[in-house]
Order: sequence, then C-alpha cells, then structure tokens
Amino acid sequence: MNVPRRPLTLLAALIAGAALAWVPAAPASAATVPVSTASASAATSSAASIGAMASLGDSITRGFNACGFYVDCPSRSWSTGSSQTVDSHYLRLLATEPSLVAHNDARSGAKVADLPGQAERAVSQGAGYVTILMGANDACTSSEASMTTVAAFEAAFRTAMRTLTTGLPTSSIFVAGIPDIRRLWEVGKDSSSARTAWAALGICQSMLARPRSTDQADVDRRERVHQRVAEFNAVMARVCEEQATCRHDGGAVFGYPFMLSHLSRWDYFHPSAAGQRLLAEVTYRAVPDL
Repeated sequence: MNVPRRPLTLLAALIAGAALAWVPAAPASAATVPVSTASASAATSSAASIGAMASLGDSITRGFNACGFYVDCPSRSWSTGSSQTVDSHYLRLLATEPSLVAHNDARSGAKVADLPGQAERAVSQGAGYVTILMGANDACTSSEASMTTVAAFEAAFRTAMRTLTTGLPTSSIFVAGIPDIRRLWEVGKDSSSARTAWAALGICQSMLARPRSTDQADVDRRERVHQRVAEFNAVMARVCEEQATCRHDGGAVFGYPFMLSHLSRWDYFHPSAAGQRLLAEVTYRAVPDL
C-alpha cells in the first residue's frame, strides 16, 4: 500500500496523541531472507525442488509498519519473512527445503503497473515459487477518481503473468486477493485513533474520507471503491486460472473478516505483526501442492 508523506511535525503530533502499549522490534532491511529454523508445517513433499521463492507486491508484502515506525519490515512479511512471529510461507516451506532462498521483490507504494518489472526480477532470480499480492494501491488512492481502471489493471497483470509463465514455465505461482478495504473502514470508523491517523496522514481517501458520514454520497462512494477492489480480484482470478501453474486464493483474503487488532497502530492501515501472521495463515491454506 502507499506510504503517505506528511511533515514530521504532524507525524510527531499523531504519535504523541496515541496510546501505544507496544514496543517495536528492530526492522529488517535485507530483501533476501537468510535461512532460519522452520516451524512445523504442512509443506508439500515436492517442496525440495523449489530452490528459490520470490514475493511480488506492495507495502503489505514488505511488512511496512509491522515492526517499526514508517519502515519496511520484510522480516515480518507474510510471504518471505524470517520472523517466527509471522510464520511466513518461507518458514513453512523451510521444513522440507532447508536451503530455500527467498527474495522479497515487493516495493512499498507499488501499483499493478510496477508488477511486470517485479516479475522480471523474479525470473532473473530463477524462483520456483512466486507469490503475488498486488492492487490495494490501485483502489486506495487520494480520491475515487484517481483509482486505476479495470482495463489498465488487467493489462498490467496479464503482462506480468506472461513474463512469469514464459520465463519460469515450471514454477508455481500463487495469487492472493486484495484485502477488502471496506472492511478496513468498518473496523476503524468508530476508533478515534484510527480516524485521526487516516485524516492526518491522508490515508486511502477514496474509501476512508469522512469515515463517520452516513450521507448517501459517501455511502455510494464506499460501495463503488469496494466494487472496484472486487473487480480487480476477479481479473486476477480469471487471468491466473488461464495458466496451469497459477493458483488463486479463491477469495480467502478478500472475504476474511479481519479485526482492528490486525492493523498497525502506527497508521491503522497496514497489517501489524498479528495481521501479517493472519495473512500468512489464510493464504497458506490456499496454496496448492508445489
């Protein structure tokens, strides 16, 4: 998701006003995850053939705000993270492939237009398993009018998928759906801390502007943004299903009723460590045999 930019004085005021009973861990900055002890998992028997995995996406996959203030925390990524707190796909697969190498090719603030370039990096890394979670920034914009069109979204996603299937013809590709950002509004609209963060940092105003308003115009706007996310997810599911090596989560992420506790208290927008763990669990259930 996008990383909002605001003056430091405003950020400092926001922090001073929030009651945070949480101490952040030191962030991890390396894009390639070192090998570490794996947790027990239901990793598939053929996982030993993967060799390397790559995660494509935005700040969700970079673990942004999951362990520190406004920093990427790739160690807590749901896909390639090394933190046992999260128990990522990477750690689960290590149970059967101790030499597995993971590359986090996601970029905070990325939109689907950036996905083809990330796919090229995954190809250059020879990834045997690729995860994709992309599109929140295409709907979570400064206004409804600035959302990515469905046609443009599909064109970029198809280009990325073609790059992956051509460059990595035998690799497994897993596509996670975009989380329901209307659910984000639902769980946070009655929290003064969440509303303060959303307004002060200008977060996802296409959905989160005037969060307590019941005016019909605001109700209709939220529904249209919700529908755009559903359309993006439908595009990814359809394009993925056209490829024998690709599997979609079947709506698992979009349909999961996450709670406010799954959001980072730095911005009430990105997943917290608990949210990353939940995302890892929900998506891993949908992963086919690799």
